[in-house]
Amino acid sequence: MNKTTYSDKLKNLGTETAFAVSIDATEFAQSGNSVFPFHLGDINISTPKNIIEETKKAMYDNKNGYVPANGIPQLRDTIAETIGFQRGVHYNRENVVVQPGGKPVIPKFINTFMNEGDGVLYPNPGYPIYESQIEYNGGKALPYRYIHSKDGFSIDREHFENMIDKNTKLLVYNNYQNPIGGESTNDEMNWIADIAQKYNLWVLSDEAYFNIQYSGNPKSIVSLPGMKERTVILYTFSKTYAMTGWRLGAAIGPEKIMKIFSKLGTNDESCTNHFIQYGGIEALAGNQDGANKILNRLRNRRDTLAKKLNQIKGLQFSIPNSTFYLFPDVTEIYNKMNAKSYEDFRRNTLLSTGVSFCTREHFGKTIEGEKKKYIRFAFSGISEDNINIGIEKLNDYWSTL
Repeated sequence: MNKTTYSDKLKNLGTETAFAVSIDATEFAQSGNSVFPFHLGDINISTPKNIIEETKKAMYDNKNGYVPANGIPQLRDTIAETIGFQRGVHYNRENVVVQPGGKPVIPKFINTFMNEGDGVLYPNPGYPIYESQIEYNGGKALPYRYIHSKDGFSIDREHFENMIDKNTKLLVYNNYQNPIGGESTNDEMNWIADIAQKYNLWVLSDEAYFNIQYSGNPKSIVSLPGMKERTVILYTFSKTYAMTGWRLGAAIGPEKIMKIFSKLGTNDESCTNHFIQYGGIEALAGNQDGANKILNRLRNRRDTLAKKLNQIKGLQFSIPNSTFYLFPDVTEIYNKMNAKSYEDFRRNTLLSTGVSFCTREHFGKTIEGEKKKYIRFAFSGISEDNINIGIEKLNDYWSTL
């Protein structure tokens, strides 16, 4: 058999390495060990019953065939109204393209605007698919970094602007950010908007965690003057409604751009699941008690985790007001372990305690000059009881180093 040759661009294709951590933890559990899963941003809380019932009804009503690539009109109208109201702007159905999850918005955005060699600014640490899709499609990845203080994380503005040149075309902005749990101040968001307009950048606003807010009201960059016209919103039902495996989301942006997204969707996936879209309508327009209960449970888990982590010496972190992640600085503990690498640190901890987490390296390539070590705790898929037990085991192990 002749040797198989593959596309050269495949060498630039990354992945979500958090799933590899999940496999590692599963194998450890299958050997009879207890595992405390802080690694994956999945949700072990049930989808609200009213959403499930409306989806079942749509199935029985034979809503099972193909639909337009941009989604059923009823859901597009509901998304436009809800997203616009929450962000203080106006959208209509022509501004909405339904997607099989939020993730497909990323490659569609990049393939719509980016030519080979164009620069794309994106957060690092950040969701790893940004970096993967930029490099896979021949772009120049421009990772912007964060500064950590007792008040949380903020964008390193000088580093950010110094990377911009004539070939920089796009900006990925993830307020309410995975993995760091950070959010922009009004001043920082206004600065981002000014930069986008100064350098004529198209913006992807990843708003997956927009509604995972434990106090106050969320804000979108599209609400700022001049930004709605140059911004595509990534929206997903996964987080707010515990619908991660349902794969339902949307792109919201200028009508001319959404026509391109719809065409790309026809090529990529034909359409988003028909009957699930009726569940999406119920999620947004129906009773919100289920979503509020999910948020309250996540808040309790956050508070439980923060309280337990505060008992561990050598750990520094800020408590996020959004997302379901804590991103502590573990430099002191890392050095005490004499770990050879992040992977060494992660594996040693898993095998000694059963506590499974992701490290900073699972969220983009490390930036030159980084000295501090960080890990991510996701509290969306673990009960309060297991948070307490797992972190106690972690404290017992790390305190002996």
